[in-house]
Amino acid sequence: MIDVLLVVAGVLGLAVAALSERLRRLPVSEPVLALVAGVLIGPEVLGFIQVAPLTEDSAWLHTTTRLLLAVSVMAVALRYPVSDARTQVRPVLLLLAIAMPAMAAVTAGLAAWLLGVGLGTAALIGAALCPTDPVLASSVVTGGPAEEDLPGRTRKILSLESGANDGLAMPLVLLALAVAGADSYGAALAESVWQVAGAVLLGVPAGWLGARALTAGEEYGSTSPAPRLLFTAVLAFAVLGTAGLLHVDGILAVFVAGLVFNLVSTGSDRADDVPVDEAVNRFLVLPMFVGFGVVLPWSAWFGLGWQGAGLVVGVLLLRRLPVLWLLRRPLRLGGADDVFLGWFGPIGVSALFYLAMEAERMAVEVVVLTAGSLVIAASTVVHGVTSAPARVLYRRASLSRHLQASVDLSG
Repeated sequence: MIDVLLVVAGVLGLAVAALSERLRRLPVSEPVLALVAGVLIGPEVLGFIQVAPLTEDSAWLHTTTRLLLAVSVMAVALRYPVSDARTQVRPVLLLLAIAMPAMAAVTAGLAAWLLGVGLGTAALIGAALCPTDPVLASSVVTGGPAEEDLPGRTRKILSLESGANDGLAMPLVLLALAVAGADSYGAALAESVWQVAGAVLLGVPAGWLGARALTAGEEYGSTSPAPRLLFTAVLAFAVLGTAGLLHVDGILAVFVAGLVFNLVSTGSDRADDVPVDEAVNRFLVLPMFVGFGVVLPWSAWFGLGWQGAGLVVGVLLLRRLPVLWLLRRPLRLGGADDVFLGWFGPIGVSALFYLAMEAERMAVEVVVLTAGSLVIAASTVVHGVTSAPARVLYRRASLSRHLQASVDLSG
């Protein structure tokens, strides 16, 4: 299986490299291409790979998604200078403290209503699907076309939110596990505090030490540009491994380490990591989504009936859009910003990570993985297909608004 998967991912990587920025202007994204390729080579179509569907074997998901998320959130932490990121603290905190729990509640409510599941199962689905995915979000906000079509503030808010909420969704998932009966509420609260506080206590010194080590290496001429590009990825894996040993939130610890590294290191260090950011978003995601496409549980999806389709539509339209619209004034979103940020809260690798974690913690009902994977696949396709057209519409709406303002002033 792994050999075929790697060949397909490698061919896709060559195609992505050849298309370059032109791909970002097309109504398709790298994860969508990889997902479709996985479906084609999987057991339901060509049958090059014969494996059990996701609902029967999800053990590989937790490790795979954990590694990819670590590199991705590190890239997000390094994407902008700390001075720029600091200006977006208020909207990001609002999204984390209000929007994320609201999205979990809305998704859980839709699951309970449409699928007829109990409170615990609905809570597990809602918590796993609430974070905005940094991998899928990056395909929307990075690259030349995104910088041309979208204002910096919009891109920064979506990036920083997707990086931070991946780790901070952990308390919601632990609460959902308690609701489902995996643990007591007191134990869930205590673990949540330790997971978050421990992640911060680990991430701060790790990021500082990493930045100082890189600076020392440059001073003595032992660090050349090529290894420096990969240094932060190695740092991410080191922090992730340490977090696993300490049983703290590894994804949050990596994000915090990346922010501190960004703060302590020089501007050139941060700029040099931009190619790594692009490489993660465009190439490292390919094997993950090819594998996901191979194990999609088609039979289980069809078993959900119209309720499954209803859940997809409900989550895509109601999970985030109304929440961002209600928060548009506190978030200071004007024009088309509330619609754009409301629509682009993609559900992807982070949701797979939490679904796998829930399956490891307890024997979850099959419907959790079935419904969760259906929404993730739909979000990958829908948000991937709409990213380029939505950016163009956003740019046109902004130009029209500016022209109307100029006419009003001249009149």
